[in-house]
Amino acid sequence: MVAGAEVVEMGQAALFVGEPDEVLEERRRALHEQRRVQAQSQAPRLVEPDRKQIELRPQDLDALLPLSHRARSVWAVVERLDVRRFYEPIKARGSQAGRPCTDPKVLVALWLYATCDGVGSAHEVERLCKEHDAYRWICGGVPMNYHTLSDFRSAHMEALDELLTQLIAVLMQEGLVVLKRVAQDGTRVRASAGAGSFRRRQRLEDFVTAAREQVEAVKTQANEAIDTQRSARRKAAQHRAASDRAERVQRALEELERIEQQRDAMTGGHQPKGEPRASTTDPEARKMKMGDGGFRPAYNAQLATDTESRVIVGAALTAEGTDYAQSAPMIEQVEKRTGKKLDEVLLDGGYVSKEAVDTISEHSVTMYAPLPERKGTPDPLAIKPQDSAAMRALKERMGSDAGKAIYKERAATAETVNADLKTWRSLDRFLVRGTRKATCVLLWNVLAYNTLRWLALTAGS
Repeated sequence: MVAGAEVVEMGQAALFVGEPDEVLEERRRALHEQRRVQAQSQAPRLVEPDRKQIELRPQDLDALLPLSHRARSVWAVVERLDVRRFYEPIKARGSQAGRPCTDPKVLVALWLYATCDGVGSAHEVERLCKEHDAYRWICGGVPMNYHTLSDFRSAHMEALDELLTQLIAVLMQEGLVVLKRVAQDGTRVRASAGAGSFRRRQRLEDFVTAAREQVEAVKTQANEAIDTQRSARRKAAQHRAASDRAERVQRALEELERIEQQRDAMTGGHQPKGEPRASTTDPEARKMKMGDGGFRPAYNAQLATDTESRVIVGAALTAEGTDYAQSAPMIEQVEKRTGKKLDEVLLDGGYVSKEAVDTISEHSVTMYAPLPERKGTPDPLAIKPQDSAAMRALKERMGSDAGKAIYKERAATAETVNADLKTWRSLDRFLVRGTRKATCVLLWNVLAYNTLRWLALTAGS
C-alpha cells in the first residue's frame, strides 16, 4: 500500500488514487461484474397489473380524437352535403307510434369512414363502433348493430347516386374538377357466389319444382298437431328460408332465359360455346375472365375519372363481361351528372368498335384509344376504304405524337383508381348479392375515394 494514499470507497472495493489507469479500469470491471452477478440472483422488480383497481376517467367522446383526425373531416363532409333523401323512408315521425330511427347522417358517416379504412363488413363495423375511438366518436353514443348497418348499406341506391352527384358538384364549384379529359376503365369484381352454383336449364327446372315442394311441406308441417313443440319464430324462419330458396331458383331461371335471348340476338364476333348457365346463389352475376386468367362469378364495375384531379365522375355496374358497349352510356352519365359537356375521353382497346367510335363522335367527344390488332392487319392504324370519318380521325390521332402523349394519361389515372379501390377500400369482392346491392357497395367506394381526394386537394388551403 502506498503511504498516505487517498482511498475512495466504492461499495466493497477501494480504488487508490495514483494507481495506473489499467489497474483502475480492471477493478471497475470486476466491481461491475460482481454487481451483475448479485442482481441476477435476486428477484426482478416488476410493475404488475391490478385489474380490480377502480379508475375514474371523466372524458367526453369529443376529447378522444385530435382536431386533425380523419373522422372529423369525414363528418364535416357529410354535414356539408344534403342527405335528406335518406330520411324519406323513416316512418317514426311526430306522435306516430314506432321506435326512433338511427340518424341516417351517422350511418352515412360510418360507412364512408369504414370504406376509407377498407372495412366492408357490417359485423366488423359493429365491433369497431364498440372498441375504436374514431367509430365511437362518429356514433356519438348512438347504439349500433350489424343488421341496421347492413340494411342501410344496400337500401339507398338512388340516394347514394344523388350524393355522388352532389359531391362532384361541390368539387367543381371549388374549382377542383375541370372535367376536360376523362379516362374510363372497367374492373371485374368477384361476386358473392360460388362457381359451382351455375346450373343449366334442366337442373334449374328440377330445382324450382323441388323448392316449391319444400315450401308446401314446411307449410303442412307447421299446421300439423305434432309440430306444436316448435316455436312460432322457428316455424317462420324455416318457411322464410324455403321461400327465399324458391325465389332465388326462380330468378336464376328467369336470368337464364335472358341470357338465351341475348345469345340469340348476337351476330358475328365471338359466339359463346356450350349451354348457358345461371347461378342459384346470385342469379344476376356472370362468369367472367379475371385478372389472373381464371373464370369466376363477377360484376363489371365501370369508372370514369377526371385525369387532372383524379376524381371519379361516373360509376356504373353491369353483368356484361365486355366493355365495348359501355363507353357511350358512361359519357351520357358523366354529362348528366356534371351538367357539363365532355371534351375528351381516354379508353383502352376493349372499348373500340365501329359502333362505339361512331356513337362517341356523334356526342362531339374526342376519343383516344388504341386500335386492336387483328389477324391479317399488320398495321392497325392503316386507313381502310370502308372506315367511317370518325374511325379515320381516331387512327390519325393515335398515330400522332400528340395523341400518344395524351393517351399516356389513361394508365396514370384509371389504373391507379382501380388499384386504390381494390387494394385500400372494400372493392376487392362483393359481400352482397344482386346488381342493386352491389351497385350500392360500388357507390360507397366511389364516395369514399372522392372524399379522400377532396381532403387531399384541399389539404394546403
